[in-house]
Amino acid sequence: MATEGPATRRVQVAEHPRLLKLKEMFNSKFGSIPKFYVRAPGRVNIIGEHIDYCGYSVLPMAVEQDMLIAVEPVKTHTLQLANTNPLYPDFSTNANNIQIDKTKPLWHNYFLCGFKGIQEHFGLSNLAGMNCLVDGNIPPSSGLSSSSALVCCAGLVTLTVLGMNLSKVELAEICAKSERYIGTEGGGMDQSISFLAEEGTAKLIEFSPLRATDVKLPSGAVFVIANSCVEMNKAATSHFNIRVMECRLAAKLLAKYKSLQWDKVLRLEEVQAKLGVSLEEMLLVTEDALHSEPYSPEEICTCLGISLEEFRTQILSPNTQDVLIFKLYQRAKHVFSEAARVLQFKKICEEAPDNMVQLLGELMNQSHTSCRDMYECSCPELDQLVDICRKFGAQGSRLTGAGWGGCTVSIVPADKLPSFLANVHESYYQRSGRSLAPEKQSLFATKPGGGALVFLEA
Repeated sequence: MATEGPATRRVQVAEHPRLLKLKEMFNSKFGSIPKFYVRAPGRVNIIGEHIDYCGYSVLPMAVEQDMLIAVEPVKTHTLQLANTNPLYPDFSTNANNIQIDKTKPLWHNYFLCGFKGIQEHFGLSNLAGMNCLVDGNIPPSSGLSSSSALVCCAGLVTLTVLGMNLSKVELAEICAKSERYIGTEGGGMDQSISFLAEEGTAKLIEFSPLRATDVKLPSGAVFVIANSCVEMNKAATSHFNIRVMECRLAAKLLAKYKSLQWDKVLRLEEVQAKLGVSLEEMLLVTEDALHSEPYSPEEICTCLGISLEEFRTQILSPNTQDVLIFKLYQRAKHVFSEAARVLQFKKICEEAPDNMVQLLGELMNQSHTSCRDMYECSCPELDQLVDICRKFGAQGSRLTGAGWGGCTVSIVPADKLPSFLANVHESYYQRSGRSLAPEKQSLFATKPGGGALVFLEA
């Protein structure tokens, strides 16, 4: 699996309504027909929030919703991008002069990230162009990874046009790195599951080196995704990057406390690995080393023995230089406890005790509490939605994705599903007086879907 690239399938486009519609729209837009199609799925993270960029394992699964791109290589050097959604304007640029504007997370910039990532990996210049029509059915800014799916899709499109090969793991690593062109300091979970997903199984994704292990989910329960309808765009706000920085600073202070070489440390997992202790012991070290009151930049400098100038220029990222307080204790506590919950979740799935669904639900509930109180990445609407889901039969419910909006994921006994869906729909989407567009009222049960694919017309 580690060396294999994404699969290529031959399909009768006429038998697939969405592909057929995309082919027809492509023809009316560009006056030609696509050479091939690429699909990359979104994902739901079942448990393990905000810990991938700290070096810890996460437990996502791919969802059926995806990004689909119809592609035709062209002889010119022009990259022409269009979207089936009229809200997203057309864009064209020279394929050999890719500029990505970090100040504006516009849709086409995510495509450019994947394109540029492959271009730079192979050190290519003088690339031919292509016409691309993008069709996505992942709700945007909902925490289901629509932007990463587009980056992955674009990476695979570019690789296919070039006629080159990479393994799924290599593709995931390139796409994770290239999404940083847009200013998001993510950890690599979204891109990994987009390429490594397999139908019917969730995956434990581990980092350094990147690998994926099947996790069989309980057969008597379903996972339900509900959109809070509060949009959160990671690249447009600083919340996400501030949390990444707080975790990095916590790692440095813990390393210094334990007389490790703190200036080389970037992730909390590195501190644990260097100390060779358990996650439970790391929680005790956090209690000893860090205080619960917020830290000022000056106090961090005193702890590390560096100047404010060094702190700003050598440690902080450009978009966190104006931050005045850092909550290091709370962020570290969340990360170590959440990392432990991921491992417990996997263990319960393997051992499959009779009360498995209840035990998994309890871990998901603990995860939400920690995200809300320690990581402060929830919002009132998410908390309300989680409460409603639990009230109507979910054994566990939590925010999923970056938070501050987006979706919840709930584990629901299969026999309760119809009443659960009806009650949640009425309580959250209808009774709360939200004047929501129907397409945003997404509430659906999902099964683990497959990973990225290339489709050729049979």
